[in-house]
Amino acid sequence: MSEQNETALLPEGLHDSLVGEANKETKAVEKLLKAFSAHGFDLILPPLVEFEESLLLGPGKAHSRNMFRVLDPVSQRMMGVRTDMTGQVARISQSRLSNAPRPLRLGYAGDVLRIKGTQLRPERQFKQAGVELIGSNSTEAYVEIILLAYEALSDVGVDNLSVDLALPQLVPAITSGLGIDADLSNQVRDALDAKDIGALANIEGDIGEISRAILNAAGPAEKSLGILSNLSLPEEASALCDELIKLVGKLLDIAPDLTITIDPGEYTGFEYQTGISFSIFAGGVRGELGRGGRYVVNAEHGEGELATGFSLYLDSLMRAIIVEEQERKIFIPNGTERTLLSDLQKDGYRTILGLEDVKDEISEAKRMKCGFIWQNNKINEISKG
Repeated sequence: MSEQNETALLPEGLHDSLVGEANKETKAVEKLLKAFSAHGFDLILPPLVEFEESLLLGPGKAHSRNMFRVLDPVSQRMMGVRTDMTGQVARISQSRLSNAPRPLRLGYAGDVLRIKGTQLRPERQFKQAGVELIGSNSTEAYVEIILLAYEALSDVGVDNLSVDLALPQLVPAITSGLGIDADLSNQVRDALDAKDIGALANIEGDIGEISRAILNAAGPAEKSLGILSNLSLPEEASALCDELIKLVGKLLDIAPDLTITIDPGEYTGFEYQTGISFSIFAGGVRGELGRGGRYVVNAEHGEGELATGFSLYLDSLMRAIIVEEQERKIFIPNGTERTLLSDLQKDGYRTILGLEDVKDEISEAKRMKCGFIWQNNKINEISKG
C-alpha cells in the first residue's frame, strides 16, 4: 500500500462525511434545532472535553467504560471526551443555570466519541441532538418531549415513525414490593430484558406469573395496556403502570396516527432512568433514531431534580430520511455582475461563479453539477439529457 493510501485510512468506526452527506446532515441538524427552538428550548453548546469526574456524574455513568481519556497538560488532571451530551446538559442546569426558572428547557447538538461501536451502531463518532425539560414530574412533560421528538423527525423528512415505551424500574418495583431477594430479582429482570421465556418458565409464585404476563405484554399499546391493567401489582409498580396508561391516552388524543408499542420489561440503555422511557424507530431503518425518558439530575447531592428528555442519533437519522430537498445549484458565467449572486442566493439558489471564460457554458455548468444556468439575463433550467 502506498504512503498516500496509508495516510488516507481512518480508524475503525470513524469516517469522513463528504459533500452530499455533510450537507444533508447539516441541514437535518438545522431543522431539528429550529423545531426545538420553536417549542421554547434554548440552545446550549457544552465543550467536547471536560474533567473526567464531571462527565461521569448522573447519566454519564452508563458510558464510563466507553470514554476516551486524556491527561490535561495544564491542570495535570484527567479529562474525558464526551460519549453523550445528556450529562453535560444536566451539569449546566445545576450550576450555571441553577437559578433559572423551572421548568427549564434546553436543547443541544454536537459530536460524541466512544471507544467502541455496537452491532447496530458501529460508528464511534456521530452527532447527537436533543432536548431536556428539567424541573417537572408531570405526565404532560412526557407528552411534550415525545411529541416534540416525533414532530422534529417528521420535519426533517422521516416517515413511518414509531415510539416504543418502556418501564425500566417496573421489575425492581415489583420484586421490592413482593419482598423478592436480589438474585431472583436480577434473574427476572434480565430474562424480561432478553425476552427469554425459558428462563421465566420455571419461576414459581406470584413473581413467576407476573413476569410471564409482562413478557406477553410486549407489543402494540392496546394489547400491552390490557394485560398490564389486569395485573395485581405492588403499589409503586401499579403507579408506574397507571402513569403509562395515562400517557398513552394523552398521546393518542393529540396524535391518533402515532404508532405506539410497549416493552414493559426492557431496561438495557435506560439504567439511569426512573420513570417511563422510550425509543424511536423508523420502519426499515437499522437501529433506533433516538432514546429518551425521565431521570434525576444531581442525584449525587441529595434528592436532585427530575428531568425528561431525548437524544437523537444523526447516523441513524441520515439512513431514515426518505425525501431530500432538491438542491438548486446555478452556474454564473464569468464576468457577470456580483450583485446578481446575492439576489439569487436570497431566492434559495447556490451560486457557482465561473472563474474564467469558457466556450460552452452549458457543458461547464453540467460539469460543475449545476441544474440551472444564468443566460440571457434570466434563469434557465438545464436539461438532464
